[in-house]
Amino acid sequence: MTRYPRDMIGYGAQTPDPKWPQAAKIAVQIVLNYEEGGENNILHGDAASEAFLSEIVGAAPWPGQRHWNMESIYEYGARAGFWRLHRLLKEVPVTVFGVATALARSPDQVAAMQDAGWEIATHGLKWIDYKDAHEDTERAHIQRAIRLHTEVTGQRPRGFYQGRTSINTVRLAADEGFDYIADSYADDLPYWLDDGTTLIVPYTLDVNDMRFATPQGFNAGDQFYDYLKASFDALYREGQEGAARMLSVGLHCRLVGRPGRIEALRRFMNYARGHDGVWFATRAQIADHWRTHHAFVARPRPSRMSNADFVAAYGGIYEHSAWVAERAHGLELGPAHDTPTGLANAMARAFRAATTEERLKVLRAHPDLAGKLATARRLTPDSTAEQAAAGLDALTDTERETFQRANAAYVAKFGFPFIIAVRDHTKDSILRAFEARLQNSVEQEFAAACAQVERIAALRIAALQ
Repeated sequence: MTRYPRDMIGYGAQTPDPKWPQAAKIAVQIVLNYEEGGENNILHGDAASEAFLSEIVGAAPWPGQRHWNMESIYEYGARAGFWRLHRLLKEVPVTVFGVATALARSPDQVAAMQDAGWEIATHGLKWIDYKDAHEDTERAHIQRAIRLHTEVTGQRPRGFYQGRTSINTVRLAADEGFDYIADSYADDLPYWLDDGTTLIVPYTLDVNDMRFATPQGFNAGDQFYDYLKASFDALYREGQEGAARMLSVGLHCRLVGRPGRIEALRRFMNYARGHDGVWFATRAQIADHWRTHHAFVARPRPSRMSNADFVAAYGGIYEHSAWVAERAHGLELGPAHDTPTGLANAMARAFRAATTEERLKVLRAHPDLAGKLATARRLTPDSTAEQAAAGLDALTDTERETFQRANAAYVAKFGFPFIIAVRDHTKDSILRAFEARLQNSVEQEFAAACAQVERIAALRIAALQ
């Protein structure tokens, strides 16, 4: 038995209505990453210079050395880019992802953020990569980031975004009780982790000016504007169709803060403001809204059940054949199998992998339609409900005789009862299916009957959810 931890289903085909304020069709969330002064630098106790997200194409770390050009690019973000962005966005709800050490080195910028009413979330202690960090080190850095952030801004950060994460980051951040965590790119809406207390407000790497500094990214402001506009248009249209979403826009002072790029952002802001039903919000506001309107709801998690509990819950899905559930439990299950469709697929896999003789036993475990077991009221509860749904519990004498003759002819030819998902049918369509399938070969009908067994199982599972 293995368990796959990644959630590949999320909200699935039917996403929730986020119920944005004033029935907004889209929530637009602007993030300004403030990293200048928190990047890799031997002045900051790091082993080498920064090499990430700058104008220097193909930059590499300089071990044990300061990198003058790299430092001056980051300094531009603090000295010029920040103020240019502040002038453009000071009337807009913005969330700052502030690296704690960078904020500590920029008190004037922090004051400007606060004067604008921007939310300042923590972007960790330092703008460094944690992929190889021991979890004790990363935990200590997160805790130090909270303390330093609180000292510098006067408030404990409500949100957390590490950015250059390890596999432990979200778990470690969740332990610190943030109102939300942004280290995910997995959805267009907030979502809860299974612990019921950790709210993820996902971020973006595509609607992000970082692509000015990455291969195959943006090389002109018009490209950035076109991508911003296309993203907005797609999500706005979905909101008009009843499936509202959230658009995250990621910005960096040293990147979009350049004169040749900021006009693209200005054009986009004017474009978005020109639409009705647009809610500009901070991440904290979105998190508060989600908690109010979409509190965590616990639901069955078959993939996390013990074998005994799984079999107790689903052993009757395949008629008198608990071994199907037993084997399904031993497959690689994960969150995608906690939906009715996913669980039905896992059980169908176990059934399909069985021998012909085992599957034949499952077919023979099914009762005749409107047969003697039904008359004697000896069907399983599921079979009783299913036959009743098609009206097979209220047949006239003539109809009952017709079904019994059809049953006898079918069993005589194929050696197992006629099986059909009666919830998909009426009495008349069941009789027509009898007549049609009696013309099949044994091999054809065995396959048809097995497919109907799987369909019955899927319907039973759906009825449990």
